Amino acid sequence: MFYFAFRLVLLPLLRWLFRPRVEGVGRVPGAGAVILAGNHQSFTDQLLLGATLRRRLTFLAKQEYFTAPGLKGRATAALFRALGQIPVDRSGKDAARAALDTALQVLDREGVLGIFPEGTRSHDGRLYKGKVGVAAMALRSGAPVVPVAIIGTFEAQPKGRRLPRRVPVVLRFGEPLDFSRYAGMENERLVLRAVTDEIMYAVQRLSEQEYVDVYAAEARVAWEAGAAAA
Repeated sequence: MFYFAFRLVLLPLLRWLFRPRVEGVGRVPGAGAVILAGNHQSFTDQLLLGATLRRRLTFLAKQEYFTAPGLKGRATAALFRALGQIPVDRSGKDAARAALDTALQVLDREGVLGIFPEGTRSHDGRLYKGKVGVAAMALRSGAPVVPVAIIGTFEAQPKGRRLPRRVPVVLRFGEPLDFSRYAGMENERLVLRAVTDEIMYAVQRLSEQEYVDVYAAEARVAWEAGAAAA
């Protein structure tokens, strides 16, 4: 109830702030399990997606959103819990496996699961290499993957900016990707990599971002080290 009530409040605010243009949302199946896989440039990305879809959207969200200190941290944690978001512990393989199992429960209930395969926000607006968790979810659940590009949120609210600018935003949904040809191969490392790369290629075609074949977290560390040395 809180999710849809919040959506009714959030949608007019987001429309006023970003004037979002939505393209191809009808490509998201109206029923059944589905995974939305998109690029990640801003804190507002998942809010925009949640406000755009008629179906309830559950996101994998980094655990730091639930454990940040202070009033702002508590407010963020309360918001994410109320919206049914799933905290992801990124500290190791066991934690990742637990997050995967929780995500599969959403898909087993024929829900809509959202994920940003890059794993973190882009620090420079480029699209980075996807992590294979999205492929594991797709192959284990059999759910189609709908690629989605969110365009303009980096300019509106890049990482580190507290309040967003009023910038036009586009949400562009692609055709669902079917990976049933890989059924039973969810433990094959090369298959997971190939499926993930296919998803990221579809996102890149929609977003028209420059693609970097490096994980976003590693690129940010290198960028920060270079900035500190300069």
